[in-house]
Parts: sequence; C-alpha cells; structure tokens
Amino acid sequence: MEIKQAEFLASSSKLHQCPDDGKPEYAFIGRSNVGKSSLINRLANHKKLAHTSSTPGKTQLINHFTINQNWYLVDLPGYGYAKVSKTSRQKFQKMIEDYILERKTLANLFVLIDSRIPPQQIDLEFMEWLGENQIPFSMVYTKIDKLKGNQLNKHLKAYHKKMLETWAQIPVYFATSAETGAGKEELLSYIGEINKQIGIAD
Repeated sequence: MEIKQAEFLASSSKLHQCPDDGKPEYAFIGRSNVGKSSLINRLANHKKLAHTSSTPGKTQLINHFTINQNWYLVDLPGYGYAKVSKTSRQKFQKMIEDYILERKTLANLFVLIDSRIPPQQIDLEFMEWLGENQIPFSMVYTKIDKLKGNQLNKHLKAYHKKMLETWAQIPVYFATSAETGAGKEELLSYIGEINKQIGIAD
C-alpha cells in the first residue's frame, strides 16, 4: 500500500472530540522519545506531518491525520518519563486509556519500542494491559539503523524470550528505521491487509 495523501485533521484532548465519521484508525504509541513522530512522518512521506522534538512528551493530544481520504493515522501521547507534572501525566493516561478502551474505530494499535535497549517494564506492562483488554496491537521496533551487524537479531531474541515468559506467542512485530525507511513497506502492507478485511480500499 502507498500513502498518496496525508493531512492533519484535528487534535483532541478528550475522546468525544475525536472524528466520528467511522473511518478505521491506526494509532501509534510508545514511551517518550522512542521516535514516534519521525516514524509517522516517514510512513506518510511527509517531513513535517507529525511534530518531532528532542524533548520527551511533546505530543500531548490525540492527533488525527487523514490518509488517502479513507482511514486515519493517529498519533497518541507517549507514556513514561516525559518531563511534565504528575497532574499532566495522569491526564494523559486517562486520555490514552479512554481512547484505547472505548474507540470503536481503532483497527490496530502500534506499540513502538526502542530496539537498542533491553526490555523495559513499562512497555511490558502496557502490552500486558492491552492483551488483558483484548486490544488488537502490533509491536514496532524503532531505530534499527543504530544497531550494527547481528545486534538487531540478538536484541529481538532477548526481547521475545522475555515476552514468552507471559505470552503464549509473540504478537505481530516490525523492525523499522525512520532514517532509512526500513520496515515501512511491511508496516503499510499490514495496514492495507486489515483495511481489505474491513472493506476499505487503499
């Protein structure tokens, strides 16, 4: 699948403010500074679609982008160690939970994970929560261009070994780089397949 058109539609601080036209949504979430906005821009062939920043916690709203006029790419606030107040973190958490648990048009949630670092408890617990609530999700390893040789395979093997302590099988996953575009075609093809299953053309 190819993204031919991508444009910002709306930012929402509450679930009821989100678009209500029934288009399927593919949301991206991850710990602060995992490279979410950069990956979204790479997928959409748009350098400035999602705002990138070296400051963790830059995304503070639910951002909807219209893709090919028939589905939405959704940029969710990051979780984790953003330099924001405890009150703000609690507000973000409620906004994220409301969206994930109640958004009927959410077709798939992509959980972004930094491929360079060992499994983080916050990511593992978040994915456990998704599984317990039967939320369809996939794992997206980011920044694979920063790894050399067979480091990526070693890191993925270690991560999956950790996950198999509690999971019967590893969820669908992608290895990506916003710098090189690695994994872009596979991820977009996956979205295209889900769209076909629910009757949405590319």
